[in-house]
Amino acid sequence: MQKIISSKITVKTVILILAMSSLLSIAPQTAEASFVPSTSTFRLGLFFGSTALPSANLQNVDGMGRGYEFGYYDSNRNFVSVGAWTDETRITMTMDRNMVWHPGEDGGWGEYREGTSGSVVIGAFHVQLNAGYGTFEEARAIAANYTGGFVRYENGTFLVLVGHHTSRAAAESAMAALGVSGAAINSGTSNTITVTRTGSSTIIFEFEHGTSRHLGVIPRPVGNENPETWFRGYTYNGGFQYARREGALLSVTHFVSVEDYIKGILPYEMNNTWPLEALKAQAMCARTYAMSYVNRHGSSGFDLCVEVHCQVYRGRNRANERTDRAVEETAGMYITYDGALTRTYYASSNGGASENSENVWFDTLPYLRGVIDPYEADVANRIPNYNWTRTFTPAEITQRLQNRGHNVSTIVSMRVSEYTPTGNVLSVTLTDTNGRRVVLSRREGTNGLNTVLGTPTQRFYIGDSRPGGGGVFINESGHSVGSGDSLSIIDGNGNIISVPGGSLHAITGSGSVELVTGSAGGSSGGSNDTGLVNGVFTIRGTGSGHNVGMSQWGAYSMAEYHGKTFEEIILFYFTGVEITRTA
Repeated sequence: MQKIISSKITVKTVILILAMSSLLSIAPQTAEASFVPSTSTFRLGLFFGSTALPSANLQNVDGMGRGYEFGYYDSNRNFVSVGAWTDETRITMTMDRNMVWHPGEDGGWGEYREGTSGSVVIGAFHVQLNAGYGTFEEARAIAANYTGGFVRYENGTFLVLVGHHTSRAAAESAMAALGVSGAAINSGTSNTITVTRTGSSTIIFEFEHGTSRHLGVIPRPVGNENPETWFRGYTYNGGFQYARREGALLSVTHFVSVEDYIKGILPYEMNNTWPLEALKAQAMCARTYAMSYVNRHGSSGFDLCVEVHCQVYRGRNRANERTDRAVEETAGMYITYDGALTRTYYASSNGGASENSENVWFDTLPYLRGVIDPYEADVANRIPNYNWTRTFTPAEITQRLQNRGHNVSTIVSMRVSEYTPTGNVLSVTLTDTNGRRVVLSRREGTNGLNTVLGTPTQRFYIGDSRPGGGGVFINESGHSVGSGDSLSIIDGNGNIISVPGGSLHAITGSGSVELVTGSAGGSSGGSNDTGLVNGVFTIRGTGSGHNVGMSQWGAYSMAEYHGKTFEEIILFYFTGVEITRTA
């Protein structure tokens, strides 16, 4: 149960307590590595499953590449060259089927699609010469003697193929015209990848190695640079792997070093103009989170996806000197607890307090403890949709419950029935006209309170009044602070800071954080409030995110207005952790 502080607490007292707490500092803790990162290269799923492609284009960024090298990635994630290469700066990987080029609309990238009718067609039938060769260069020299000649790598042997045709009969006619010893073949199996010069019918290379190895492609650098490659509107460091895992369309996996990966996450998960120390804290969270989830999508052949399910990654497009510096100055550093990697969750904002992991999901993680967060208040007016409201008519909320299998009649009351120690909502009880109750908990996933009620965070109250219903009083004057009033505190430096919306907390003499409530007999659950405002259930709250771990806007405020370092930001949001250096 939530402990209730005295029946009348003055704002003077709250100001004094909060001002004293703001003087507390967090000493940075660093440690030598007690673990070894499991990899130096991440495998990222760019396109796979339902998003797999018929073809995939690559293009060297001007001045940052001079063609491509072909090979495969071994079990240690190292690129192994087969000695094949091209100086073409624009290439496309396709299925080895009859393919037709479709130019992109409005300057788009274009792609090859299966078919036989079009101005640019690549046929899947070829003339294969009888001899095999031990090196790419040997085979390439022979292929150069024939118009349309190219090299195919097949299970360790290099073959010479000539031309491309849409039928076996056409290939046989071509072989007869050439007068060569060989075979008219459809070289494409369910695994063959064809490499072409983008937008043309010129075949550069083919790769076939069954299911044991897949085509790897890396850009050839100019000098000692770290080359960049265009792929579908984004630029990337690193290389690419192409596999026809379903026997048809191409799955594209991106292989990239740990630090280049973080450079491609940072400006998409945090604004690239934000303070350096906030960006460093974000880099630390992103790096640690990724390393803790290596092989998350192992059944699909990669570690992490590039969407919000893992972390948003888009390569180099938004990276700048500031974001790169944040990554480089924290390179090889991880957030650990008792020598092990942590799960460094983060979200846009927490609304005024983060939350214990077990009050949001299921696992109790000692370093994911909820903390009262005063820092977001400094920038609340800048945070998009920081203050939010959700409303439901009795009929609407009744229908939402019935759609999720609850046997209820019309809902007549909705109230918060349990708060967490940091003042976030843990459960909401809804009562119908027959007295039947439904209790919604945050822990219940798709049937949980955030999903059913559509609330962006657990930081909210229901009805007309904030938690307690009795109000907070100023200077014993009897003036009750209403839900629409603005409150401020004075910090240790004499600065006036707006108090986050939602609810107030104070630190007791024993050091615990308690919810500040109003008049005697008030309940932290608001038992005397039906939650109806003018006949509509009204929910008001603050913040946006899952409430666990680091607030990104809080980190911004700590760095910008309080001079906090990235270590202090990390240690504030993650309890009892260490900054571990591995490189």
